[in-house]
Amino acid sequence: MSASKHILVVEDERHLAVGIKFNLEAEGFQVTTVGDGPSALRVIDEGENDFDLIVLDLMLPGMSGYAVCETIRSSGNDVPILILSARTLTEDRTRGFNVGASQYLTKPFDLDELLSRVKNLLTHFPRRRFTERVMPTKITSFEFSNAKIDFPRFHLQIDGKEVQLTKREWELLHYFVEHEGRLIPRQELLQNVWQMPGHIQTRAVDQFILRLRKIFEKEDAPPRHFLTVRDMGYRFVKQPDESATEGEGENGIEAERT
Repeated sequence: MSASKHILVVEDERHLAVGIKFNLEAEGFQVTTVGDGPSALRVIDEGENDFDLIVLDLMLPGMSGYAVCETIRSSGNDVPILILSARTLTEDRTRGFNVGASQYLTKPFDLDELLSRVKNLLTHFPRRRFTERVMPTKITSFEFSNAKIDFPRFHLQIDGKEVQLTKREWELLHYFVEHEGRLIPRQELLQNVWQMPGHIQTRAVDQFILRLRKIFEKEDAPPRHFLTVRDMGYRFVKQPDESATEGEGENGIEAERT
């Protein structure tokens, strides 16, 4: 099995997570572990790690493994998912498969069976690489404030210094630049940047807006470029209206950082 395969283990029982990680790494896999559902979705959303397989516990703090699995599938991500659970009832298995699990393994499990299932999923259910999605190049270069952006080369300079963005940050930034000045509803961003249904309840959009502000906006000052329109959505502004009242933009635009 190729050593390049990257597995995400989502397990809140630390001793079990450590044991699974140790044995998977002994087989030549790269392994990342997290202990709760929101953290799992965050590392997947960030796009820095393109996972080949997810080993997912059901009883997790923050949100259940069912909800994690359903959210991953709702986003269009077809990564193989192996559910681990102490739940042995038929309805539990059925629910797991209904939300998109590839296989279901009950606890306690035999290590050899776990490794066999992992290898089987990686061999027979290869995923379509998310990273193969090509960023549109309608807008190739763009400058605002002290930032210079080259989208085809994924190159960003701020004050002459190169700055690294995650895959998701690049996608969100590009969408804002492409729709500069337009009010963009949260649902639109979920559908077109995250490829998720607009009705999904997630803080991912807010978290990534905050991250773009930390990168592009002045610290401890109201945002001037990435603006929140209360109860409506977001707007990216290349040239802020300097005549607007400090701390507030036009049409009820909030300039708060949170």
